[in-house]
Amino acid sequence: MNMPDPGNSKNPHHSFRVGSRAWDARCLRTLAPGMSLRSTVGRILSTTLPERIRRLCWPVWNAEQRRPRAPLRALLPTALTFLLLAVLQTTIRARFVHPIRELLELTGIAVVLVGAVLLSTRIIDRRPMSGFGLSFDRDWWRSFVVGGLVATAVNGGALVVALGAGWATFAGVLRGSGDLPFVPAMGVVFGYIAFAAAWEEFVLRGAMVKNLAEGSNGYAPEWVAVGLAVALSTLVFAFLHGGKVTHLSQYGYYLIAGLVLSGVYVLTGELALGIGFHVFYNFTQSAVFGLGHSQQTPELFAVDIVGPSRWVGEEGLVFVGFAVLGGLLLVAYIRRRDGTIELDDRLTAYTGR
Repeated sequence: MNMPDPGNSKNPHHSFRVGSRAWDARCLRTLAPGMSLRSTVGRILSTTLPERIRRLCWPVWNAEQRRPRAPLRALLPTALTFLLLAVLQTTIRARFVHPIRELLELTGIAVVLVGAVLLSTRIIDRRPMSGFGLSFDRDWWRSFVVGGLVATAVNGGALVVALGAGWATFAGVLRGSGDLPFVPAMGVVFGYIAFAAAWEEFVLRGAMVKNLAEGSNGYAPEWVAVGLAVALSTLVFAFLHGGKVTHLSQYGYYLIAGLVLSGVYVLTGELALGIGFHVFYNFTQSAVFGLGHSQQTPELFAVDIVGPSRWVGEEGLVFVGFAVLGGLLLVAYIRRRDGTIELDDRLTAYTGR
């Protein structure tokens, strides 16, 4: 009897047996001892699906730090709280009148500010409050007071110049408190201004400048990253005050103010000087020295502005000049306190919670 040739590829039965053994061997290698076909498929899906999700979310989500990317971290606190404040103020002003309206607005702004800080520290940014420049220790409060004193001094200087040039006339004291006694009315106004200014400093400097500088660092030199962050924050700051502007040139005042406040922040890594300056600049300009126009407040010193708006309007050249002077005084304080003028290292460093 002739035996079939093992190497004869024309034998269909032999070909099937060889193919079967090869297929079985591949299966045995795939299905290791104790591993079923179902577990193998599950293992493949469990490694590829999360990877696909990570790639899809990469532009907006930092998986390593478990938080959104820098542009979102910079913009979300501003956008969300600005919209919430707009809805809050529109609702309150449509339903309530003075003085209940101001008290409700004050409470609402305080809640929004606290909510923005908590939302950012716990969910959006995942960093401690001190990482934004809110350490609230003794040195922090000392710097806050210095910022307030500098702001009061520059507004006092602006009043002296306006009176000396005949652009303002003195009209009396303790005016404009309305239905409330003067001291409680001043307290409400101070609280309103303080929370609003602190909100601006937190979202535009603490969150925006910090995250834009941090996110850009590594793609550009540190000074370029910080400069870009300051420029973008200043533009947003000016845009948010566009409701007060009647001429394009008046944006210059808010651009300078934004540069001053952002500059102080990047040199110190703290919001103390900026918040102190911002709060007392707005408060003393309107409620103490009577130089405000866009917001009607009680006035410790009532003043009638009679000069040209180019010089003594709320965005006039007198205020521009004294805002620059205030910035220089703050930088001088930083130089005296720290012994140097340089970008704070904490600005581009991330410390998680």
